[in-house]
Amino acid sequence: MANPVKIAYFIFLLLWIAQPARAQQQADPRYARAEQLFPFGVVEAIDSKELGEKRVLNIYLPEGYHPDSLTTYPVIYLLDGSAHEDFPHIAGLVQFMNMYELLPKSIVVGIANVDRYRDFTRPSRDEEDTKSLPSSGGSEKFIDFIEKEVQPFIEKHYRTNSPKTIIGQSMGGLLCTEILLDKPNLFDDYIIVSPSLWWDQQSLVNRAADILKANGKLRKRIFISLGKEHPVMHEVADKLVDAIRSSGNAQLELFYEPLLEENHATILHRAVYLAFEKLNAGNE
Repeated sequence: MANPVKIAYFIFLLLWIAQPARAQQQADPRYARAEQLFPFGVVEAIDSKELGEKRVLNIYLPEGYHPDSLTTYPVIYLLDGSAHEDFPHIAGLVQFMNMYELLPKSIVVGIANVDRYRDFTRPSRDEEDTKSLPSSGGSEKFIDFIEKEVQPFIEKHYRTNSPKTIIGQSMGGLLCTEILLDKPNLFDDYIIVSPSLWWDQQSLVNRAADILKANGKLRKRIFISLGKEHPVMHEVADKLVDAIRSSGNAQLELFYEPLLEENHATILHRAVYLAFEKLNAGNE
């Protein structure tokens, strides 16, 4: 069988060239010969009251999806979900794994970025943090946006069921961890890749053990991975893993898969592929 990562990469290339809308195709000489679009998903916009701005959702619908069907689908929520970021290749990965029945047919919701440093971070007491990222500190509002606006919108307009999964890398992994600790019931499965848990003097991961022990009935599946990183990244990831393992909660199902041959830039695609394999092993 062909290498699935290479196939997914070629799918990504196909999806990337399919992103422009019809009007853009007609205006762009690169697409002068195009007779029709290569449909892969839809774009929705939400006027967010929580954030006070318009936000874009890029949505992949699986093959066979029909709004009038009784069939429902699990939903994968992707941070850094802009068309020029991680949406095309993660949605392509889902499509590929659906094709070979490696993953249940799923809806992918890419939350496009406006200011990821603002949206994915808690207020920091560290002057270096706030100096380097002056817009930071808005994660509480962004989590409210997900809870009160994004999820209700998707569940109202699309045919959805459980589980609900969230994927985040780097600062997105930091936000996933914050949701896991503070609003765990927003999602069933957490895919956390190279999380920037060093933020705010590691305050989030430093309280993880107490929170998880206190919430002893929590039932979640958590996949954590990171590549070859700065030693602090490994230190804080290990703290999170230890907090989960020492929680005493057998219903917290942890998959910890370091991919040390990858780095911060290359890890996401491979880590998510592995996460989907691990989280869906029982469905094969």
